[in-house]
Order: sequence, then C-alpha cells, then structure tokens
Amino acid sequence: MSDKNHATVAVTGVTGALGSRIAARLADHGVPQLLVGRTPDRMPELPGAQRRGPAAYADAADMRRALQGASTLILVSGHRTGRRLEEHATAVEAAIAVGVGRVLYVSLVSAAPTATHVNARDQWLTEQFLAGTEIRHTVLRAGFYAATPAALANEELVVSGPAPTGRAAFVTHEDIADVITAVAIEDGPRSEHDGATLEITGPEALTLDEAVTRIAAATGRPYRYEPETLEEAFARRWRLGMSGEQIETWISWYQAIERGEVSVVTDVVPRLTGSPATPISNAAWWPAPNTARGTAELRRKHS
Repeated sequence: MSDKNHATVAVTGVTGALGSRIAARLADHGVPQLLVGRTPDRMPELPGAQRRGPAAYADAADMRRALQGASTLILVSGHRTGRRLEEHATAVEAAIAVGVGRVLYVSLVSAAPTATHVNARDQWLTEQFLAGTEIRHTVLRAGFYAATPAALANEELVVSGPAPTGRAAFVTHEDIADVITAVAIEDGPRSEHDGATLEITGPEALTLDEAVTRIAAATGRPYRYEPETLEEAFARRWRLGMSGEQIETWISWYQAIERGEVSVVTDVVPRLTGSPATPISNAAWWPAPNTARGTAELRRKHS
C-alpha cells in the first residue's frame, strides 16, 4: 500500500466485475474512496472506502449527495436503458455541481456515431457530452472483455454467433482496471491524459474460434465456437425469449467483431502499467456459462 496522501476518488459500478476490481486496486494504493451505487449493501468492504447511496445515475440529488467530497469520479458506463446519455450526463453534472474536478469515463473501443455495436454508439454520445463540458476528463475505451465468450456459452459450452472471420483484441478486466487505476492515482492539477482517449486492448486480435479454443485450453473444458448466419442468430435468440433490445445488442456485438471494428491492438496496457497485456489464455477468471446480460435474465426467468 502506498503511503502517499491521495485525493478522494468516487467509483461507480463497484458491484460489477470491472468496478469492483478498480476499487480493490485503489484500496491497495491507499486511495480514499467513495463507493457509489444503487445498492450500498452489496458493495465491497475496503480500507479507506465509504459506501454512498442508494444513488442511481439518473437521480441528480442522490448523485450530488453521493459524490460530495470527491476529487475524481470514475464513471463506469451503466447498462443500456435507452436513456444512457441522459443518465451519464446527470451523473457528470452532479459531479460538477459538488466540485469534482475530473471524470474518468469508461467507454468502449470503436465508440462512434455509426458504430456497429449499439453500446458503442451510446458511449460515443457520452464522450461528446464530456467534450462539451469544462471538467477535466479522460476517456478510457475498453476492448471487448476476454471473459465474455465464456459467459455467452450455453449449457453445452457452445458459443454461437455471426462472426466467423472477424477479429477482436479481447482484454481482461484486470488489465482494464490496472490502466484506470494508473490514471486515477495521478493527483496533480494537470495530467498528460487530460482530454485524451485511451484504447485499452489485449495483446493480439483473435477470431472467436481462436478465442474460444484458448478458453477451452485454459479451463480444461470443451468450449467451442459455432458460427451462425444473421437469420439463425435472430431466430435462435427469439425462440429463447430474449427481448428485441438484447437481440440487437448481442447480434451487433458479434457483427462489430466480424467487421473488424474491435480488432485494433494498442500499447496502452504496457505503457501505463509497465506490464505486458494479458493473453486471453492467462485470464484470471472465467464466468459460468449463460451469465451474459440477457442470457442470465432468461435463465432466471425459466428456472
């Protein structure tokens, strides 16, 4: 643990896979934190951390109360609701209102107004909103998670989707958290990363077949990838009872891979952390099958 006196950092999304890792790393560095979210009782107990909430992004008053005393806000993107921009903007405006000086926004690689992946379009909107404010900010575009293919697998450990030839530079949650932590612990009035967009990727771009094959080797379990046409992808998910929004989200995830929109490989992880980016084969954890957003809800509904 560092003995440096750090300014207080507010972290959102701390009940999720990424936010919890960011908070744990900041605690290891001795950074005082405000853990902000809708369910304080589910938040981790960490040294130097206060639980704040309930506070949803869309609730300006609750967010102002939760962020009081923070110097930096790490804004982990919320789930797609159809009003993600409005929710993120409300959280940022609450931060500005109580004197937060810097926002670190966790976005997506390939964020753009015409991105194939619908989540990447939402993220671009928040990036544009931040660019129009006067608050110091850094955009941290995370690549597709290395853990996601395992979470998308069905009970037979089959990952099916319309992306037979495209590539993605899958990145681990740990590497993303390490990069964000490295930026967050810069406490000065200015940073070389102010106004920057950092694209956080794994060390190589893999096809889904290659990625799933490496997950199988790493876990000793028979994961495999089976390509689908767009028509097959839609029909299977519709039969499963997935909502139209989730069908669109996941098909667009596969299609972003197929179109090469998430294949860029950057040096951000080694440059900011001093360690090489983690190959998918060496990921620290693998989620259970059928735990991706949308598939998890279906499993609960049918259990």
